[in-house]
Amino acid sequence: MDEHKGRLRASELEDSGDVGVNPTHNITMGEIIATRFNRRDLLRGSLAVAAISATVGHRALAANEQPVKKASNPISFDFKEIEAGVDHTHHVAEGYDTQVLLRWGDPIFADAPEFDPMKQTAEAQARQFGYNTDFIGFVPLNGSADHGLLVANHEYTNEELMFPGVGVQDSKDANFSKMTKELVDIEIAAHGGAVVEIRRVNGQWQVVKDSKYNRRITAATPMEITGPAAGHDRMKTSADATGRKVNGMINNCAGGVTPWGTWLSCEENFNGYFWGKLGDDHAEAKNYKRYGLGTPAYAWGKYYDRFDLTKEPNEANRFGWVVEIDPFDPNFVPRKRTALGRTKHEGAAGITNSDGRYVVYLGDDERFDYVYKFVTAGKVDTQNRAANLGLLDEGTLYVAKYNPDGTGTWLPMVHGQGPLTEANGFKSQAEVLIETRRAADLLGATKMDRPEDIEANPQTNRVYVMLTNNTRRKEDQVDAANPRANNAFGHIVEMMPEGGNHAATVFTWEVLVKCGDPSVAAVGATFSSDTTKNGWFGMPDNCAIDSQGRLWISTDGNNAKATGRADGLWALETEGERRGTSKHFFRVPVGGELCGPFFTPNDESLFLAVQHPGEVDEGTSSFENPATRWPDFKDNLPTRPSVLVITKQGGGKIA
Repeated sequence: MDEHKGRLRASELEDSGDVGVNPTHNITMGEIIATRFNRRDLLRGSLAVAAISATVGHRALAANEQPVKKASNPISFDFKEIEAGVDHTHHVAEGYDTQVLLRWGDPIFADAPEFDPMKQTAEAQARQFGYNTDFIGFVPLNGSADHGLLVANHEYTNEELMFPGVGVQDSKDANFSKMTKELVDIEIAAHGGAVVEIRRVNGQWQVVKDSKYNRRITAATPMEITGPAAGHDRMKTSADATGRKVNGMINNCAGGVTPWGTWLSCEENFNGYFWGKLGDDHAEAKNYKRYGLGTPAYAWGKYYDRFDLTKEPNEANRFGWVVEIDPFDPNFVPRKRTALGRTKHEGAAGITNSDGRYVVYLGDDERFDYVYKFVTAGKVDTQNRAANLGLLDEGTLYVAKYNPDGTGTWLPMVHGQGPLTEANGFKSQAEVLIETRRAADLLGATKMDRPEDIEANPQTNRVYVMLTNNTRRKEDQVDAANPRANNAFGHIVEMMPEGGNHAATVFTWEVLVKCGDPSVAAVGATFSSDTTKNGWFGMPDNCAIDSQGRLWISTDGNNAKATGRADGLWALETEGERRGTSKHFFRVPVGGELCGPFFTPNDESLFLAVQHPGEVDEGTSSFENPATRWPDFKDNLPTRPSVLVITKQGGGKIA
């Protein structure tokens, strides 16, 4: 919900967590951090004295203050930092080239039509690259780092930037008045994802348009529902009496690539696609309220009954899942893996555990919601790829509880255990998974500040949780150790599984960095003092770990008016004396958000996605008058979300 205008628009779906639909009194991460960190921890940042002087006496400060030492060892990221700022185009560190690989509307088949923004059709869009790519993955062909399959999520659409003469449609005044069925069908075709074969030739990446692998998946593509919730009565509709088939995936945000080469695509803010409200006495009323349904951001329910809750009250239960797709088989029917739970999934990055089981880390991207993990029952079969295609249907889902002493517990979400019983409305494991949030509420999971991407480092076994922000944190949570009320900039939590065992039910944790501008004392940022004025960032969203075990952070939410900078990509040190030092590597054009990122196995190519370039606050940017016409910069073309690839001039590893 837009806190200034009070309206929900398509481009703000990932910010809809402002609604704050978690009604529980479970302890928040802010309260835990306040207990966990003492003054000395806080004082490692350059802002601590000014931030807490109002609540801590000067003698106490003097007794705990320690001199900040410059690290003597060199930083591991060897590139010249770019200047933070904002303008009409993108910028990358000196010595690197940026290539626009795929833009919204680019044909991905040999017979697909060229992009014509004035004559868009659903048929054409279904054979062209979709809108607003979030997750990107690269799956090598024959083990090559220069030839493989790019898999990409197409998260959502911006009607005001896509269509001429339309403008923002989900405001109270517009009320979708200019959205026709034809435009809705184009939006449906622009959602979903894509598989595209790409090859590097003479240093440049190329799309192989005649590839047998190329595929578009849309919000209308037939899919299967698998796992414990498949076939349950609450998954059945008038169009699917089996509860095992569904058309499409929507609002697919981050994801993951499995060791057996499949693509995990995560449905996030599905709530914005449904019209209608159920009566308070309806069986699904509390369930849907917990997921924030009731305020549509799209006109789909105006033309399709399945997106109208009053006509198909079970349809929304069929969204909010992790979808597994085999990019090597263009006829593969995507499968919604219900064993991994139903939330607003940001990502599904995993790691093969020491015992061979696969562990998937999951963030539920809303303020005051939770961190999860899924541990398979079976082991990854490295000799038989096909044997792994059902691996994600059986296993245990857990939700995290963070303790004030720096330890944590993974709470199993298993029917019949603890409060997850029929007495509390859960008649089966299927219902625990359909109402994952409510089940986690009852288990007493820790409320987090918008958990987004989560990645496990295979070299160190440490797990990094991106917590984007939480502007709903109240003043009464502020104290000397945690001056983060109205947490606009977010933070990153580092988790260490016991003994490096990702299947363990206990872990330890630390805050790696509290984000924001270190020059503003009230922000309370805790970057290393080696971080420059260009190196700090806020609103961590996606992340990647390169083959050298180094952490890269992309951001979403830097308001150029407030911060004077655009979103982008930062390299963050996690080890040694340089821990907490950040460097600015890439920035997006005005209005854009940086997604991805994903490295080839040899770290010589880095794929990035730029969402909604040219979008500015209050809907003042439009198809006819965008804030930028990136990346084409032609008067007859609108601004176009795109996938980029970065390579080092002269070859070699990134940074």
